[in-house]
Amino acid sequence: MTGNSIGKIFRVTTFGESHGKSLGCIIDGVPPGMKISEKDLRIDLDRRRPSENEDGISRRNEPDRVEILSGIFNGFTTGNPIGIILNNCDKRSQDYDNIREIFRPGHADYTYQKKYGVRDHRGGGRSSARETAMWVAAGSIAKKYLRQNLGITIQAYLSQVGNMFIDFKEPNCLSRKNFFCPDSSKILELKKLFSHLKKIGDSVGSKVTVFAKHMFPGLGEPVFHKLNADISYAMMNINGVKAVEIGDGFNVVQMNGSYHRDEIRKGGTFRTNHSGGILGGITTGQDVVVHIAFKPSSSIKVPCTSINHDGEEVTISVSGRHDVCIGIRAVPVVEAMLAIVLIDHFLMHKGRCMR
Repeated sequence: MTGNSIGKIFRVTTFGESHGKSLGCIIDGVPPGMKISEKDLRIDLDRRRPSENEDGISRRNEPDRVEILSGIFNGFTTGNPIGIILNNCDKRSQDYDNIREIFRPGHADYTYQKKYGVRDHRGGGRSSARETAMWVAAGSIAKKYLRQNLGITIQAYLSQVGNMFIDFKEPNCLSRKNFFCPDSSKILELKKLFSHLKKIGDSVGSKVTVFAKHMFPGLGEPVFHKLNADISYAMMNINGVKAVEIGDGFNVVQMNGSYHRDEIRKGGTFRTNHSGGILGGITTGQDVVVHIAFKPSSSIKVPCTSINHDGEEVTISVSGRHDVCIGIRAVPVVEAMLAIVLIDHFLMHKGRCMR
């Protein structure tokens, strides 16, 4: 295993680098007879890509026009592997020439060099968040299958930036234009914060919350491959993620058992959902709720100390096109990863339980 695939039945394998010619993926295990087009994939890819004059995110302006190479005939999935490719168009590799021999603190530069003895310094190569475009494309297929065949919908939003907590007040407010923030009263404050951070060359941490609605009970495994374990594994693979919480997460430390347990009512309904829709690794039928913490971006202009390939201390300031808040662009990525895990578990469940 070389760490380029995720999933057992619905399996996604990716290739490509940030400043290489193309990114691509093979999606195996997609059920046949599903209507899929490149337009379906572009919806979420457009949600992921930056728009003009948007504070808080990278200005890399990639069109992200995917091409489906295989696995589709007359507009429907055949059950064979779906091949997808996406060309990199807006590369500025020269932006990284000044750090060719320097390890950026907070990045995978140092560890990648130690592991392989060679690295692509242009935008981080394989370790770049550019890689997530393929996850979003694959996740679009998973989301469509879950929605059409099981009625499951997935939605993520920006729930915290620095010390600012954001409540889920306005679902219709969730767009790139509004930073995927579901509270319109916070948008101006976010704009001011991001503009200030951009001006001083710094960044800020963030949290994204995602939930899957209209779930059914029984999805997941009771020992290894618990659904919550596989969700956490998938989310921790997203660039910049430092922590994952299911349901109440770390807040359970402050709770008593009499408060945290989700009492069950007649008919199998629950009084609360502190567990985040998963008990013993298996879904309860309630909403699956996950919180994902993103570190502040390390690609900032504020100078700091690092070392070069010769082990000498140097001062580094990272210029170029970078995010001041990773969580904004991560929203469609988080949705995609949850969808990939859920469809994979559903196909495993269907194969084992025949229902």
